Amino acid sequence: MARDEVVLVTGGGKRVGAAITRALHAEGKRVVVHYHRSQAAAEELAATLNRERAGSAALIDGDLRETAALPALAERAIACFGRIDGLVNNASSFHPAGIDRVDEAHWSDLIGTNLKAPLFLTQALAAQLREHHGFVINITDIHAERPLRDHLVYSVAKAGLAGLTRALALELGPEVRVNAVAPGPVLWPDDDASDTFDAAERQRIVGQTLLKRAGSPEDVADAVCWLACHAPFVTGHILPVDGGRHAYL
Repeated sequence: MARDEVVLVTGGGKRVGAAITRALHAEGKRVVVHYHRSQAAAEELAATLNRERAGSAALIDGDLRETAALPALAERAIACFGRIDGLVNNASSFHPAGIDRVDEAHWSDLIGTNLKAPLFLTQALAAQLREHHGFVINITDIHAERPLRDHLVYSVAKAGLAGLTRALALELGPEVRVNAVAPGPVLWPDDDASDTFDAAERQRIVGQTLLKRAGSPEDVADAVCWLACHAPFVTGHILPVDGGRHAYL
């Protein structure tokens, strides 16, 4: 990839998304940072990157669950620098919804952010990606293969995203490479996840990794950068970044 290429990272202003944005920027890419609710974090990140290299980072906002608005969001992303060469579908909702409590609101939110938005945003950017022989990288999850109890819809959504990754590789090849990164325990969820991931549960999960430690957002970002910038003959692949937990489970 050329150093002047442009990558859109959804949910790119904080947590793992911010690490991915910083890593791609360090590779010389210009970045379009999408955010929904994390405006302050996204603005701070973009300002930092623009101080490092003037005119290298831009911001767009939008609710990815609004499917009808995604073509316009894609156009705004293209307008930032006049092109899009890569898309990282990182934005994600995560909350419990087991069989006894799941409802349409859970379905709409979790499927909307984790599966439907990656499909329709990729569709909206497909012409750009084909023109520039670009890439798509999805962020799936170990729970795409090994469902998480009481997170039925989330697990289904990530399983769908894994399938979408392979299907898009077929649909968009040979011009566009489509891959995914499947993180394990690299960053615990925000907000009210303490009931699901208390100290004992976190210790149990880390104990299931072959490396017996948690990873970091930078581990995921490094994998994204490898697929984006250094793997021109890799497509349709899902790369686990989980300390070997997928082999244990």
